[in-house]
Amino acid sequence: MIDESTPWGTGLTVAAFVAAVTGAAIVVLSLGMLRVHPLVAIVLNLIAVGGLAPTLWGWRRIPVRRWFVLGAGIGVAGGWITLLAMAAAQ
Repeated sequence: MIDESTPWGTGLTVAAFVAAVTGAAIVVLSLGMLRVHPLVAIVLNLIAVGGLAPTLWGWRRIPVRRWFVLGAGIGVAGGWITLLAMAAAQ
């Protein structure tokens, strides 16, 4: 019998890295779009997430890719929260 334990340490490290990169990308790109018009940033963020969501939903049960899905979800949420906090501070 093969031991198929979940690699929590490696998986969470990958998820944290993906979350950091995704969150930073969302914040940087959205700040640029906010300079054009706030509505542009909102609409493009929703389109990007709406387009990415079906692919990620399909990946959530694949052993290695599920960590990328976790990281992407946390990164998007963290990026949006950061943007809201930055917008509220101005």
